[in-house]
Order: sequence, then C-alpha cells, then structure tokens
Amino acid sequence: MGRLSLARRFHCNARAVELDRVGWTTSMFHSNTERLIDYWRERKVERLSPLRSAVDPSDFTELLSQVFILGRAAAGQYLFRLAGGLVTELHARDMRQADFLSVWTPTERPQLAAAMEAARRHAEPLVVLTEARTAGGVPAGRIEVLLAPLRAESGPPDRVLGLYQPVTPLGLARDREIAELSLIRFLSGEQRESFPRLKLAAVDGRRIA
Repeated sequence: MGRLSLARRFHCNARAVELDRVGWTTSMFHSNTERLIDYWRERKVERLSPLRSAVDPSDFTELLSQVFILGRAAAGQYLFRLAGGLVTELHARDMRQADFLSVWTPTERPQLAAAMEAARRHAEPLVVLTEARTAGGVPAGRIEVLLAPLRAESGPPDRVLGLYQPVTPLGLARDREIAELSLIRFLSGEQRESFPRLKLAAVDGRRIA
C-alpha cells in the first residue's frame, strides 16, 4: 500500500481542549486520539501516570500502526523504542532509537521538550497539533501527536505512549516522506489550571498560538 493511500485511512474528528495564549479553550480532537486518551485515563492511579504494565496493545489493535513508544533517556531527551507501520512509513526510515525531537523543526525542539517534561511532572497527556512538511518544506497535511506518560512499577515516568493521527489528508507522493513536523499548538485532554502555561514562539514572524 502506497504512502498516500495508507495515510488517507486515518481521517475524522472528535472532542478536545486547546491551550491558547489566554488559557484552555474548547476545541476538537480526532476520535482515535480521544479513544487513546480515555484508555490512558482509565488506567491512571490517582495523580500518577499509568503503569507501563497496565497498557496492553491488544486493547487497541486497530491503532497499532499509528502508535509509538518513547523512552526517556534524560531530561528533554526521548528516543523511539517502538514505532508502528504508519509512523515508519511516513518518515520512510526505521525510527527505533531515533531522537523524537529530531523530527521537529529545530527552533521548536526546546519548547516541545519543556512541554513533554511538564506533562510528565503533572501526569497529563499532551497533544501537539502539527504541520507535516516534506524535505523541500512543502506542507503535506496536519497530524495530532499524542504523548501520554507511563511509569515503571517503581520510579517516575520513563516511557511515553504516543499516537500519530492525521487530521487532514496527507498529500505525500510515493517517493516523498515527512522530513519534519512543525508545531501549530499544544492541546491537553482536559482543563487543568495547574498545568503550566507555555509561551509559544513565532515562526517566520508569525505567532503560532
């Protein structure tokens, strides 16, 4: 199956909450993103992230091609441990042990790393609305990237359950791949006053949130 036809299989809408310059406002998630957030929340223990052992991939088999797992190597450093078929195909390479931040626009990496660390501390899922771009900088469509922290039996969260969810058709030819993801805005699964506000940067002079 070609890259374009594969990506077209994953497009629809659902409910969400969006972080903007003012605070939290109602927005829309894709139904697959919402489903995985609900799955994560059902396994959350009070204010702690779910245990890694509580997540069973057989519970969401139809999403596995879009799912990935990150391991936290250090503060702000996350490496792909596993990546589903859609994730691998969109980037056209084996993503195992690749630096997660390396697929993002360089100027936005520190901001994303800070957001991931905040989500880890507060035991909250983070969703990043992104614009996918080819190596030539051509926009190829939008993707919701879910990042939900997981913890071991003892110790702080050291894994991230992730999802690539296209929210527009991805305009990728068979010989092209996603070279980088560009941040549009951060989102969260629910309104939470204690979640830190993030001052978002401007790209090419344009404020992105």
